[in-house]
Amino acid sequence: MSITRREFVAASASAAALAAAPAAFARGDDTLRVGLIGCGGRGTGAAEDCLRASPGMRLVALADLLPERLKGCRDNLTNPSREGGALPVKLDDEHCFTGFDAYARLVALKEVDLVLLATPPGFRPIHLAAAIEAGKHVFAEKPVAVDPAGIRTVLEAGAKAKEKNLAVVAGTQRRHERRYLETMKRLHDGALGEIVAARCGWNQGRLWHVDRRKEWSDVEWQCRNWLYFSWLSGDHIVEQHVHNIDVMNWALRAHPVRATAVGGRIARVEPRFGHIYDHFCVDFEYPNGVHVTSTCRQIDGCDGWVGEEITGSLGSANPAGSIDGPNAWRFKGDSPNPYVEEHRDMVASIRDGKPLNETQAVAESTMAAILGREAAYSGKTLSWDAMMKSSLDLSPKEYAFGELPVAPVAVPGRRA
Repeated sequence: MSITRREFVAASASAAALAAAPAAFARGDDTLRVGLIGCGGRGTGAAEDCLRASPGMRLVALADLLPERLKGCRDNLTNPSREGGALPVKLDDEHCFTGFDAYARLVALKEVDLVLLATPPGFRPIHLAAAIEAGKHVFAEKPVAVDPAGIRTVLEAGAKAKEKNLAVVAGTQRRHERRYLETMKRLHDGALGEIVAARCGWNQGRLWHVDRRKEWSDVEWQCRNWLYFSWLSGDHIVEQHVHNIDVMNWALRAHPVRATAVGGRIARVEPRFGHIYDHFCVDFEYPNGVHVTSTCRQIDGCDGWVGEEITGSLGSANPAGSIDGPNAWRFKGDSPNPYVEEHRDMVASIRDGKPLNETQAVAESTMAAILGREAAYSGKTLSWDAMMKSSLDLSPKEYAFGELPVAPVAVPGRRA
């Protein structure tokens, strides 16, 4: 099915007209009925985490662009002998949707209370807006956009969620991880004194890729190989390194004011890897002149490091659970699986009638990653304010399985 950008956005409004905003537990029970949009590995994992997070959950609908991906997810989640035991799933063919408009048909279901968004990030802004318009609570995997236009859509949806008293919880699971939470409390209480600098990184080897088949159109191949196209993933600094950048924003209680960066594509250069970079190094400047060094790399054979470090006037800290200096401290005790805890916290907030809304935090972390990417792509020092006003919109003119030339690899000094 072919669908233009205008029709793709309009489908959100149609979904809103079809779906009445659900009154909390109007059915007389506390069951939360879940719909999953994006049935790949992360989506399947998010659905299991959500269903196991709390009693009274039930998966009732699935949506994905690709039929075989939906079938694989459905077979996985309905397998009674799966590890961990059977899941509370009630699915039929009438509640399983495929195609570019599958998301709109799912959010239009009155049977759905909570939507999990786990498609490639380029679709996130439109899917989030549609779900909120339809009156659904939302769990949105990170990142939440790939460009400034998408960020503005997300922020508008988040504001509307507050008006409707709907939850929006993001897949930045460190914010629900006990060892991070306890460390951050100490940092914000002054255990490091004044924070003067920090660094963060996600440096690893290559990830998976999908070789093209002759029967696939440009768009289908790119969607199946979505990591390697900025309109779908935002590049790996946005899709993956956003986790660590989010920790920097959290620790500093701010977003960057400007960024200067370098990056490139030196090891992963074949056309099968699309047009994204394989490494970035960004100098983020935060308020009060605090500089954060951000590095990310997906190149085999190199030393790896994933984490964050913070330096203050009284010592240093690893936000994952330790502080050195006069206020030295080490986290002790249990730290439950944060991939489950983020859903547990979300569900508890919905049932308490005080739904969490994490839109602002995840939008700012995503935007910081976009700022770093664009600084590297352009070779320019870019400001937060200018990027927030930027007209940059990476989405295609039409959502259909057809021709879509691969954008050229960004060359610093040549990008407007």
